[in-house]
Amino acid sequence: MLYKAIFLAATLRTIAAAPTEVEVEENVAEDNRRELFPLYSIGNKCARRGCSVYHQISNVNPQMSIADASEAKGPVKALEMLALNDDLNTVVQSNSMCTRRRAMARAAGLAAGLALSQVNAPGFAAATKAVKMGSDAGQLVFVPDEVTVCKGDSVTWTNNKGGPHNVVFDEEAVPAGVDAEKISMEDQLGDEGATFTQKFDTAGTYAYYCQPHRGAGMNGNVIVE
Repeated sequence: MLYKAIFLAATLRTIAAAPTEVEVEENVAEDNRRELFPLYSIGNKCARRGCSVYHQISNVNPQMSIADASEAKGPVKALEMLALNDDLNTVVQSNSMCTRRRAMARAAGLAAGLALSQVNAPGFAAATKAVKMGSDAGQLVFVPDEVTVCKGDSVTWTNNKGGPHNVVFDEEAVPAGVDAEKISMEDQLGDEGATFTQKFDTAGTYAYYCQPHRGAGMNGNVIVE
């Protein structure tokens, strides 16, 4: 009698634990729903008939695909994006002011949609520093009397007060190989607002002076990095 009671209890527990026919049908339906409706990109033909994962990936048209770079527009071209990343890294990591400035100018150009050929063109990142010849108060000085530029940059001197003035580079205080006479302006500027601009392509320190007022201490330096 005891054995029959134990067997009956075990049988009832087995029946209770087993899924009912309805539950089995629901599970099958759930599995079928997962089979029939896999997760594909909305709007993709795979959402209607199903495709392999490889087919989905191979049919994606990423903006940074090298093969499609020629068809991409503006700053999303692959090579431009790689160059942009490099320039941004340079801006963060470089210890050189000129290197950072060139990288920043290139990055800004690429972000604006310019092509690599444009941002790599000579003089793209060039800048011009301004120097006054004579202070606003009429002192016989260059303002500022020292400027730092990068190779390829220019300096523009503007006749301000106390003229006439000129810009004469000291042949003994310019980088080796630079002809001081060629980069000097020996003619004097008499009119206020008249300018003289010189481009610097060789790194080093350039000492110069205003010839009429050298004795008064009207001297300056251009440092090219």
